[in-house]
Amino acid sequence: MIIVTNRIRVKKGMGAVMAPGFTAPGPLDAMEGFVKVEVLLTQNLTDHDELSVNMYWENLDNFTAWRNSDAFKAAHKRPEASSDSAKKESPIIGSELTTYEVASVKEIAK
Repeated sequence: MIIVTNRIRVKKGMGAVMAPGFTAPGPLDAMEGFVKVEVLLTQNLTDHDELSVNMYWENLDNFTAWRNSDAFKAAHKRPEASSDSAKKESPIIGSELTTYEVASVKEIAK
């Protein structure tokens, strides 16, 4: 299993507003190898908010297929320059993508 984390810095107050969008139903749900997504909101930052969007995949090939899919491109498409949405300033300051291989897990026995 791999975890792909997109650490996104956004304007102060926008983290909690944006978080539910990453877990809303959509084409990601039907992607082969997709396990789950969780969104973490970093605490105690003063200048900006930070989201860590953790996507769990069975393997890197499955994630790569998602990144290359038309559904991914549509989900990340910028609004047309002439649209009202394009005139709004983006709340995103920057982002960084990191991929991890799950090396060890411990879960409580039930």
